[in-house]
Amino acid sequence: MEEKKLIRYGSFLRKKAKDVNPGLEIDKLIEEMKKILQENEGVGLAAPQVGVSQRVIVVDTGEEIYPFLNPKILVASEEKITTKEGCLSLKGIWLDVSRSKKVKVEAESQEGEKILFDAEGISAVIFQHEIDHLNGKLFIDRVGFFEKMRALFSYYFKNEKPC
Repeated sequence: MEEKKLIRYGSFLRKKAKDVNPGLEIDKLIEEMKKILQENEGVGLAAPQVGVSQRVIVVDTGEEIYPFLNPKILVASEEKITTKEGCLSLKGIWLDVSRSKKVKVEAESQEGEKILFDAEGISAVIFQHEIDHLNGKLFIDRVGFFEKMRALFSYYFKNEKPC
């Protein structure tokens, strides 16, 4: 398996990722994603961010990095929370983004066991952000047009050409 690298803003991140089944290839992918997440000091990472169009995310709780396969949000609260969000694939951009304060998430563990849990506050934001990646959506899509354009112009002038 070719070593994975973090990819920057580009059309690949706009693709909807495919469901996965547990197995050796997914285990290898998860280990690489954990390594990339730690090296970049992030709190979450989705497989599309390393060039793999599969529904896998890893989330760092501060104590451990947990993998989630095929995660989806079942219920999102109407109550919102606005936080400053950034993205490893759009380094240097930080925007105020409004998201649901609470979400109910369904996923599978690395071993394929069904997981159902509630996330609230910053944890809910992280899951929404990473699951958005699996659906080809980025946090910059959750702000107004002019704010998004300003952020992208800033990004392009600060960084190398995207993938």
